[in-house]
Amino acid sequence: MIYSMTGFASLERQLTNGVLVVELRSVNHRYLELHMKLDENLRSFEPVVREMISATLGRGKVECRMSLVQRGAADKALSLDEEILTNLSEVATQIQQRFPTSQALSVAEILHWPGVVQNEHGDNAQLGEDIKSALKQILEDMTSSRAREGEKMKALILERLVDAEQIVATVKPLLPMQVKAYQEKLTAKLQEALKSVDEDRVRQELVLFAQKIDVDEELTRLIAHVSEVKRILDADQAAGKRLDFLMQELNREANTLGSKSVSTEVSQASMSLKVLIEQMREQIQNIE
Repeated sequence: MIYSMTGFASLERQLTNGVLVVELRSVNHRYLELHMKLDENLRSFEPVVREMISATLGRGKVECRMSLVQRGAADKALSLDEEILTNLSEVATQIQQRFPTSQALSVAEILHWPGVVQNEHGDNAQLGEDIKSALKQILEDMTSSRAREGEKMKALILERLVDAEQIVATVKPLLPMQVKAYQEKLTAKLQEALKSVDEDRVRQELVLFAQKIDVDEELTRLIAHVSEVKRILDADQAAGKRLDFLMQELNREANTLGSKSVSTEVSQASMSLKVLIEQMREQIQNIE
């Protein structure tokens, strides 16, 4: 299965203490890069969220937004964490002793300090299970979205592979024709210059010419690389990096084909191959 690195999924889930809103979006990237944007009261669950995303998504620049829209104040009983307050007070005192001109923490800053305000009715264990369940669902939605996009990209790549095979098939018959045309041209030049034909010299020149324009090895490798791309597209594993490497190899062979060309037809074939390879490479840059 081919997966795109571009995807989006979101959900809202009603919980006992509010509404959990989760949003995932991803774009292409060389490796997996996570950006977490969690509400202050959900920060303690970030390691679990990271672990679940990393276990599901292999590559991509992924942004995860998660917030808990809690119910009104009448439904909540709030308290202060005395241990955190004590530690905060001691640290603030030490800082003011060292920096006398520094401003003291305001009440608003203290209340917004992570963990200071506790919801006595909140069940962190249950909230953790709810977050895992919601994240599992949204990751499934994201994977499905990336799979659908991946299938479209796979179809486009396969179309261009067929075109590449057709171009290679048109080049092979051209090589004997080029040697024959060169032989006729060389024979005519020698006849004009020497009023006779040196058969040995003609044979030597033909051997050198045939070696110079021999692209059978390049054509064979082009077909082999095309077959390998097809095999990887059908394999059930991450394919992006391997396909990107094969595009480099295909481009190398197409360049060599162009550098050995002595005819307009082969040069045009080389250019057409490079255009197809670049089109495939653009798609592959977005494959996981």
